[in-house]
Amino acid sequence: MSLLHVRRLVKRYGGLVATDQFDFDLPAGETHAIIGPNGAGKSTLVGQLSGEIRPDGGQIFFDGREITPLGTARRALMGLARSYQITSVFPEFTALQNVMLSVQAHQGHSFRFWKPALREPALTAPARQALERVGLDRHLHVPAAALAHGEQRQLELAMVLAGKPRLLLLDEPLAGMSQSESEKMTDLLLGLKKQYSMILVEHDMNAVFRLADRITVLVYGRNIACDIPDRIRASEEVRAAYLGDDD
Repeated sequence: MSLLHVRRLVKRYGGLVATDQFDFDLPAGETHAIIGPNGAGKSTLVGQLSGEIRPDGGQIFFDGREITPLGTARRALMGLARSYQITSVFPEFTALQNVMLSVQAHQGHSFRFWKPALREPALTAPARQALERVGLDRHLHVPAAALAHGEQRQLELAMVLAGKPRLLLLDEPLAGMSQSESEKMTDLLLGLKKQYSMILVEHDMNAVFRLADRITVLVYGRNIACDIPDRIRASEEVRAAYLGDDD
C-alpha cells in the first residue's frame, strides 16, 4: 500500500486550472521529485499535500487514511512535514532554541521561560540529535540570524526532522544557495534517503537526478510523465516541455 495516494486532485483559481485531475502514488521509503516549468502548479500541489490549500476536487490519502479535509497541524502530527522555499526560522533564537520549539510543538509541552526549558532533557536531547543529523552540532548556541543561508536551510531541516516525520515535503530546499551549499545540502538529503519518504520540488536538475528514485513532470497542473530518472532524461516529450528549456 502506498504511503501517500492522491486521486484526481483538482485546484482552480478562476479560469486557471492549477492542478488538473492529478493522480499520484508514493511508496514508503521513496524519494520522488516533482519538476516542471514555472507556473506548472508545483507549489500549489505541495500546498494541497501539506494542508495549506484546500483542493476543489479529488482525495488525498496518507497511510490509508483520507486526510483531504485535515489542516496542516493535524497532518504534521500524523507525520507529514513541509519545508519552504523561503527559510522560516526565528532569527533571534539560537539554533538549539529553534529546534526545541519544534520538539515542544510536537510533544505538546508548555513552557514560558527559556531558562527552565533549556534544562529540560525531553526538549534538548531530541533537538541536539536533530542538529547533529544536519551537521549543525557545532552551532547549537549560535543565533539563527548569524548562520549562513545554507546553514539556515539546514536548521530548518533539523526543525522538520525533530518532529519525527514519516514524509518530508521539500519545496525547493536548494533555493538561493551557492554551488557549494547546494552540494552540501544534496549530500545531506542523500544521507536521509530510505530513512524518510520524500517529495522533492526542485529546479536544480543535478540535485534532482542525484536524489530521485522516480520523477513526475508537471505541466499546466497535469502529470505528463512519471518514471525513473534515466527514462525521464531520455523522454522527448519531457525535454520539449521542460528539460530542453534553457530558462
